[in-house]
Amino acid sequence: MTGTVVWVPRRAYAGIGVELGLPVGGFVDVLHLPDDFTRWPVEGTTCDFTIWSIDERPQIRLMPADPGHRREDFDDWLQRQDSPAAAAFRTRSGAKTRPG
Repeated sequence: MTGTVVWVPRRAYAGIGVELGLPVGGFVDVLHLPDDFTRWPVEGTTCDFTIWSIDERPQIRLMPADPGHRREDFDDWLQRQDSPAAAAFRTRSGAKTRPG
């Protein structure tokens, strides 16, 4: 889904806020973003996002669709995650689970 980055904290510690044109906003957690803050999409950037999860919070958790805006070790990180969202992403993307 396409959204526009509407806020980025001065310090790269929380994540970024995304306007989706819906009654609820989007949020990209710092865990999905590169360690290098300069690679984060800046305020006003319109780009594509993948829905990571939706729960009772009044926001949609997102992940950048562009690998250039994701954490550098995303594929390895994804294999270590034990959340329902990570499992669903692995299934949708065809990513293999690392043998245990």
